[in-house]
Amino acid sequence: MAAARYFPATYAEGRANFRASAKDAGATLESYVNPNATGPNGEELSTDVARVGVANAPRVIFLCSATHGVEGFCGSGIQNALLATGAFAKLPADTAAVLIHAINPYGFAHVRRVTEDNVDLNRNFVDHDDVHPPNPEYDEIHSLLVPADWGTAREEANAAIARFIAERGLWAFQQAVSGGQYSHADGMFFGGVRPTWSNGTWRAILAKYGTGKRAAFIDLHTGLGPYGFGELIYAGRPNTRAHELAKAWYGDELKSTEDGTSASARVGGHLGNAVDDVVPDGRAVSIAIEYGTLPVMEVFEALRADNWLYAQGVVNSDLGRAIKKQIRDALYPDKDDWKEMVTARAQEILGKTIAGLSAMT
Repeated sequence: MAAARYFPATYAEGRANFRASAKDAGATLESYVNPNATGPNGEELSTDVARVGVANAPRVIFLCSATHGVEGFCGSGIQNALLATGAFAKLPADTAAVLIHAINPYGFAHVRRVTEDNVDLNRNFVDHDDVHPPNPEYDEIHSLLVPADWGTAREEANAAIARFIAERGLWAFQQAVSGGQYSHADGMFFGGVRPTWSNGTWRAILAKYGTGKRAAFIDLHTGLGPYGFGELIYAGRPNTRAHELAKAWYGDELKSTEDGTSASARVGGHLGNAVDDVVPDGRAVSIAIEYGTLPVMEVFEALRADNWLYAQGVVNSDLGRAIKKQIRDALYPDKDDWKEMVTARAQEILGKTIAGLSAMT
């Protein structure tokens, strides 16, 4: 396929490529402009939506990129490649595809995982009118994750983190950090205290294109697992008919954060919750594809550095520029073999998704 040519160097390039490929594929296009943020050069930021297929198709596949902004380099490339190579021209007559490019455009443009609110969008889909889920283990180590400086204080914090891991294990540390927290707005994996703009935009897209349909949702992610491999993770509510359908569609390779089979920690508040809210149980299947990049602690250090940079550092500095390169490299291996692997895997999973959705009654 020579997939590498479809992957962008910037958010702006990814957006332009996506819109051009969508038009060439005969898709209808619309944009949701983020009123709360601009790009690094003051440019407009938007979530672009392309719809392929007949107007009133009763079945729809949602394919989303940049939930975790910087991971949009991968997701945008995959979406562009699938559009440009005619992957959606083979959809059944009763099925449409809705491609959501950069649901978190701020994070993509600024090479950050979070939204303009420092919110992890995949932890934001909780009931904010209720008491937020506690994470006492994160509370315990927050000051270590966001040290006062990136020199001596960081070295002291690193020693304390190493002791935490030695005493409780790497998995306990990963769960404490990445499971999501709602108490420290300047911290890592912050789920927010209210719905973000991206949250509202995703719900609006779902309501417009998913109401009354049978649906499948694929969310594209990077950062966990073996290099270039795409782990399939169930992204809906557990112990439901939708979960059983997902197992039938994808077989034993489907993993879950709830039972410890996934490389990901247990996560609450993900985008799949909104799918479950719009489409009744048993009529929608939600998954994430998690593409491996670097060893987990290298990815963690890049995320931690970027979080510290915006909480305590100076972005426009030599250290700031080094950290921005660090997080980009950690979540987007800009290598041709990796791009071929992730695109081929997406094509494979798209085929299984089309087959499963077609069989859904």
